Amino acid sequence: MTSIPIALNHACPACGLLCDDIDPQQLTQLDQVCKKAATFYTREIPASVASIRGTPATLSEAIKAAAGLLKHAVAPVIGGASTDVHGARALIDLANATQASVTHLNAESTLRNMRVLQQRGWQTTTLTEVRNRADVIVMIGTDVVTYNPRFFERVVWVNEAMFTSAHARQIVYLGGQALDTRPGCSPDGRAPQVIACADADLPAVVAALRALVLGRPLSATTVGGIQVSVLQSLAETLQSATYACLVWVAKAFPHAHAELIIENITETVVALNQKSRAMGLSLGGSDGDTSVNYAHTWRQGVIIDAPHWSKHDALVWVNSFSPHAELPVVAGPTIVLGAADSVFTNPPDVFIPVATPGLDGHGQQFRVDGSVTLPLTAAKSSAHPSLSSVVQQLLAALAEGDAT
Repeated sequence: MTSIPIALNHACPACGLLCDDIDPQQLTQLDQVCKKAATFYTREIPASVASIRGTPATLSEAIKAAAGLLKHAVAPVIGGASTDVHGARALIDLANATQASVTHLNAESTLRNMRVLQQRGWQTTTLTEVRNRADVIVMIGTDVVTYNPRFFERVVWVNEAMFTSAHARQIVYLGGQALDTRPGCSPDGRAPQVIACADADLPAVVAALRALVLGRPLSATTVGGIQVSVLQSLAETLQSATYACLVWVAKAFPHAHAELIIENITETVVALNQKSRAMGLSLGGSDGDTSVNYAHTWRQGVIIDAPHWSKHDALVWVNSFSPHAELPVVAGPTIVLGAADSVFTNPPDVFIPVATPGLDGHGQQFRVDGSVTLPLTAAKSSAHPSLSSVVQQLLAALAEGDAT
């Protein structure tokens, strides 16, 4: 394989923001700008080879072995799916050829959002709209920077906002514990408003805020340890905003009531829009989850589902972005199409190293707000094939087996 040309500025897939001003050659500076990006670009790409049950093999031998295992599977599953748009499309082709289901590393948190969207609908915005218009931004149950470190730098505290003064924005943190609220301080030193509560109380607090926005009185004086008068003041701030934005990260919510929290957030947005202007913004995004969910919905007509590993007798585990993610256990063989630096407690039945989009391979990724796709340019040269090319060879091997 020919070496991949190296560009200077890259779109970084380390989180869903896909910051496009990254120079992976400036690692010292990069560590100061974004530790997620620094961790991603400092990954070593070993000269890994394919293997069959831990024994080195050629790519063609590994392809043949994987095809043989899939031909004997009755209910295979494609898991992990940590890849880009092109890889996701290839996996769907493989799923259709083998009657496999597809799930993702982040399927559980993705479904928290998708179920609310399906059942209630929502009104959400883009990063660009927030940058240009939002004058009140409320982070609900998250500090955001845990998942998207440069959110405030790239979206909130910018000088080029078109329809508001970025430095005059009001930042509020509602709920959550041990949040890093320092990025919410304005460039001129104004501290954000912090309305804290225990994680377990967040569902009740958000429901109370929704009721107050709707003008429904509460008999309680406190909710989750927060004075109702404080929540009433926040409701009035949202109602008087020119463009309010309610921000959440589905991964950050307590699992038992995650969908209830999201529904109350999105319905609060609906209530605000009866007399003012407000939008929601779901952040997070990692391991290509936005891209994979979109591609799966386009091609299959349904969103990705949560895994039920016990129902499957073969696993194709695909993982380009998180090499340390633990392999699930199924009642049958495991085939891994993963990054060359993948780590295993026990070697899979077949391992085929593939390039990681944006690190040692090219690709394309959807930003977390779903408004744009950006190209991913390889930052390092590598001899590892793309996931798409490996899947194409695997499909050819499966078809050859069918013909014989």
